[in-house]
Amino acid sequence: MDDAQHRALTLRVRAITKPRRELLVYYALVSLIALCGFPLLFVPLFFRYETLWYRFDEQGVAMGYGLLFRREVQLTYARMQDIHLSQNLLERWLGIGTVTVQTAGAGTQGHLAIVGVKDFEAVRDFLYARMRGVHKDAPDIGAQATSAEQLLVDIRASLDRAAAALERGPGGGRA
Repeated sequence: MDDAQHRALTLRVRAITKPRRELLVYYALVSLIALCGFPLLFVPLFFRYETLWYRFDEQGVAMGYGLLFRREVQLTYARMQDIHLSQNLLERWLGIGTVTVQTAGAGTQGHLAIVGVKDFEAVRDFLYARMRGVHKDAPDIGAQATSAEQLLVDIRASLDRAAAALERGPGGGRA
């Protein structure tokens, strides 16, 4: 991904601050399955949809929701371990998906689910690039390999000089 593509991807993902309206439709359809329990199931989902927000910034990803009981999760890019995409049949029909970001060792609290987004593959690509440190300030991998190779060559040369000095002995090889 070149610099222009990375900037475009970053702008697209940072523009996501709320879930798509299709998520509310999804919640309504799922609640309809409960028939008599529709109000009991849909009302909390409605308020979750209305209060749900996302923020993608330089440090990481934040998500929050809740009216009476607020929940906010913040993950830094460095803590991210794995990213999963998921879509069930209804979500596919509505054109939305879920991006689940996991961290190591935090149990069920160590994940963040970005639900109801249309451009979920772009979110995944953005997060993978950030968690791997691939952005415009990152050094070129080829340059890193070249400097590592040069370091090894320098170390070998130093060892060769040290071995030659040891072979000559304390007097510098003069007999």
